[in-house]
Amino acid sequence: MSEMALTAAPEVSESTGTMRRTLNWKHAFWIASGTPVLVLFSIGAVASAAGNISSAVWMLSMLIGFVQCFTYAEISGLFPKKSGGASVYGAIAWVPYGKMLGPISVWANWFSWSPVLAIGSGLAAGYVLNLLFPADSVIRTWQITLFDLNFIKDGVVVRLNATFFLGLALMLTVFAIQHRGILKAARVQMIVAVAVLLPLLLIGIVPLITGDVRSENFTPFVPLIQNASGQPVNGAWDMVGITTLMACLLLAAWSTYPFETAVCYVSEFKNPGYDTVRALVYSGLLCIAFYTLVPIAFQGYLGLNGLLDPAIYDGTGVGKVMTQMIGAGPILGNIVIATLTLSICLVVMTAMAGSSRTLYQGSHDGWLPKYLSRVNGHGAPVAAMWTDLVFNAALLSISDYVFLIVLANTTYMVFVFLNLQAGWLHRIDRPNQERPYRAPAWLLAVGAGCGFLNLLIMGWGADFWGQRVLLTSLVIVAGIIPIFAYRHYVTDGGSFPRWMQDDLEERGKPIARRAGLLPYITLLAGGLTIYAGHLLAAYNQP
Repeated sequence: MSEMALTAAPEVSESTGTMRRTLNWKHAFWIASGTPVLVLFSIGAVASAAGNISSAVWMLSMLIGFVQCFTYAEISGLFPKKSGGASVYGAIAWVPYGKMLGPISVWANWFSWSPVLAIGSGLAAGYVLNLLFPADSVIRTWQITLFDLNFIKDGVVVRLNATFFLGLALMLTVFAIQHRGILKAARVQMIVAVAVLLPLLLIGIVPLITGDVRSENFTPFVPLIQNASGQPVNGAWDMVGITTLMACLLLAAWSTYPFETAVCYVSEFKNPGYDTVRALVYSGLLCIAFYTLVPIAFQGYLGLNGLLDPAIYDGTGVGKVMTQMIGAGPILGNIVIATLTLSICLVVMTAMAGSSRTLYQGSHDGWLPKYLSRVNGHGAPVAAMWTDLVFNAALLSISDYVFLIVLANTTYMVFVFLNLQAGWLHRIDRPNQERPYRAPAWLLAVGAGCGFLNLLIMGWGADFWGQRVLLTSLVIVAGIIPIFAYRHYVTDGGSFPRWMQDDLEERGKPIARRAGLLPYITLLAGGLTIYAGHLLAAYNQP
């Protein structure tokens, strides 16, 4: 890596109502350390759909995510005073070519990352209920159905049950911890991370040592299809099989890519240039280890028949299987499930910290409603955190969390595409701006190519998980248009705040649009890529 440390930024007075510079890269690393736990969210769904290729899906997805992180590291270093993550830094590259393009990137990133709160809290609540109550108990079976969402995906409903209320209590607990500021939350997170990541690491290592990972469980190396009776069987590498691969890559990316949350704290780093790239790369290496070991051990232990258990698909049975993988008895098994539940709370903390800062910075820069930029006396973006909480309380009532993951990640791919193109766009438009970290040109180019690959995956795989997932996600992305229009043209009178305008200027003049028509050609190519993927999708009709 080529790098150059910036002078440490001065502390910001509490009275200014801005974020405080109290963190170093190790703090951000521990905050982002919850990311590997995301494997628990979708390992069952990926395995149930992909079959024998599931561990390869995870490794390929993690490789793509790690390559992308070098672009994020460069663009985040360009704006050491900003918080909110990679979407904020990348969005600035697009604003000179269209005011709406920046908010779309930030909005798509927030919508994809924020639902971790609901999905994680719901999954953790399910673990607790499974641990304490039998499957036929009233507390686990009662439910009030409010309405259904069959027009998007069959069988999805909005309901209230024990999972909803227990999950809401877990979210409120996380909120209380983060309310006292990010430094205190980072210290809590470090202690919790050490306690909960060790069992997850053992789950990935112990079956390899004991010989419980069987080679025959990885063959034949083909995706699943459904036979004439609707039963899953081994398929082939035809268009139906490739569609399954793309659908599983789409689902896995929601877990493997988000370690980029480590760059959400640039405005809170004591030394942004030194800390940013280290936080991101070390977080990526941590994820590589977990997303390689755990899926291999999981698939090698269970085999195809085990992967197809309905409790594996929805995630409720994953914890129980993982206790079996390390040979845990009843008492130790309950301890392991308890630590896995705590680990999910860890990633919920990571999500609340990152997504609330995305809302905060988007508001501060004039893209999102003004109230979201309010912070409390501890420097925490409390208005954004409350917004996250209310939004996710609504999502928590949706019955199918796999559906939520797919919907969130389909919007996430829009952000990823825009952000990866922002790497070369900043290079063209800001050739002389100081870069604490400068990615090799070939890595920047590969990252841009990954942006198009992600859109292809999005178009090709989204509707595998529901008949209108792709359309719904595009409607969600467009939801920022009226929100931004009101903030920019009504609240702010058509002008960005002064500090945002400064980021769009060079030596007191607007940044020269040196890229010409290239950004617009890139956007057109991106749209065609989604459409091409949608046309290529082929579904098995039993």
